[in-house]
Amino acid sequence: MCEDAEDLFADPTPPPRGVYELLGCAPEGRLSEALTRAPTEGSAPLGTLTLEILDKTGAAVGEWHLEEACLLGDRPCARDLTLRDVTIAGTEADHNTYDCPRRPPLSPGYRLLGAHGEPHGTCRDLACVREVPDETMEPPLRLLGCSPLGALRTALDMGEEDLGHAKVLRIDTSGRPLQSAAEGELRAWIPSARGPGLVDLTLDLWSERPPFAADEVWELWFEGRPTESNRWARCGNEGRQFWLRTALDNHVYGGQDRPPGTTYHLDGRHVTDLPGFFCALGEAVNDPGGYFGWGLDALDDCLMGRWGATPQALHRPPAFEELLAFLAEGDRVDVHLA
Repeated sequence: MCEDAEDLFADPTPPPRGVYELLGCAPEGRLSEALTRAPTEGSAPLGTLTLEILDKTGAAVGEWHLEEACLLGDRPCARDLTLRDVTIAGTEADHNTYDCPRRPPLSPGYRLLGAHGEPHGTCRDLACVREVPDETMEPPLRLLGCSPLGALRTALDMGEEDLGHAKVLRIDTSGRPLQSAAEGELRAWIPSARGPGLVDLTLDLWSERPPFAADEVWELWFEGRPTESNRWARCGNEGRQFWLRTALDNHVYGGQDRPPGTTYHLDGRHVTDLPGFFCALGEAVNDPGGYFGWGLDALDDCLMGRWGATPQALHRPPAFEELLAFLAEGDRVDVHLA
């Protein structure tokens, strides 16, 4: 047991932005407009930029995506003065299958498209001028006021240097494990100022730290699984996402599904975003603190009854009408709007 933790929370580090040269561009559409705006504004946003990789016949054989792309500048192409070399910055999409595309032999280059497939022109080649930021050293996790037991107590008493690894669990007021918080290697210890017999431990993490939103959610679960509905409504979007993770981790598996024809009442008063919808849905089906999916794929699993998965990829948050249609698909759920 330990009384407190220092440097436990950290939000995920955003992916690094890279700088790229689109060589030999024939710009169209929004890219052409950005070329006229960038000299006076310093840069011009492009949004999502897709590079279609062309084979020697000009047919598309693959795609590569940049998100939050921004045009930084341009200059005449040295090989063809009718074309431009364009400098852009952007973040590689998570679903890219390779770090940087390579055009096939004899390929004319790439076709440039916007977020909805609108043409932005073409370019003959792509050069990566990636800027790698200096790595920041994350502080270790410090566990304060610990009462060591078992193997850890033995290792400390024996003066061993190798203390092994530890998993840190958040517990509720009854002492019941609520959720895993972190995991790593125990590196050092010192006597704690919090009381005799207590120690402060230093843990080098190999797991990700929970986000800052976790602290708010854990406080709402402090006395165990909530008995009051809509406690999740006090959280913002990130807190509601973590609430869903907490509800999933505390879901009791193997219970009996309610019989067909059961009516569920979803309280939609606090549903202002997609995570809020799934928080309310989880409580409608499985009572306060309940879980019944955190996205459409997970919801489809739950609707199968025994976690049977039917993949349904969706790369944007679904509209309310799509959620209703999804629930009613195959006459599985009757939805009545109040």
